[in-house]
Amino acid sequence: MLTALVIDDEQFAREELIDLLSESNEITVVGEAPNAIVGLKKINELKPDVVFVDIQMPQVTGLDLLSMLDPDTMPYVVFVTAYDQYAIQAFEDNAFDYLLKPVEPQRLVKTLQKLVRNANKGTLSQNVTPIASEQLAQVPCMGHNRIVLIPTPNVESVYTDLSGVHVRSADQTASTQLTLKTLEDKTPLLRCHRQYLVNVQHIREITLLENGLAEVITTSNFTIPISRRYLKALKEVIGLKAH
Repeated sequence: MLTALVIDDEQFAREELIDLLSESNEITVVGEAPNAIVGLKKINELKPDVVFVDIQMPQVTGLDLLSMLDPDTMPYVVFVTAYDQYAIQAFEDNAFDYLLKPVEPQRLVKTLQKLVRNANKGTLSQNVTPIASEQLAQVPCMGHNRIVLIPTPNVESVYTDLSGVHVRSADQTASTQLTLKTLEDKTPLLRCHRQYLVNVQHIREITLLENGLAEVITTSNFTIPISRRYLKALKEVIGLKAH
């Protein structure tokens, strides 16, 4: 049986859809989320087959969420929306599944039948590129019972360790559910090390070390390693000749 996650900032709408899905006997709801940022965390934790996501959510919309998912591992997405002709036309033009609020049981049945049919054929996948944002305007972070949205230009660096992926700005360090790969693809941050990305706008200096290694010193005095593999490209980006 397929597993599903429901993401909607309206509690009543979220509970109503969960009830309808539970009554269908076609899909198991493994979780729910009141916003896209918590939804991203639960997608990574629960790895559902399908995500039902509301489009109109504050701060981070359902379409913003698409840009934050790794295309290689992302679940199938069904959009849930109040009537919006522009959005609906975009979904239809690109063959995406959507449900109008309030969700009608008969319409939901058709969507679930399609999901089950495609899953049985091994074709439960989709290309979200036509409607996903190419760049992230902000990086969602969580920690200490709070949600933080850091504007992408303010990010100095991102690094990963055993506890996760961490975002540094001048005044804070916070954890994110986004992968380094997603951040590298969807922001201007550049790879400088297997575990680090850096914002070239925040590079104060590059210190050359022995054996072809180097370090970046950011404008807030963070020290970031540069591996030999990425040093040449990084120097070229900031206008230095690669000797």
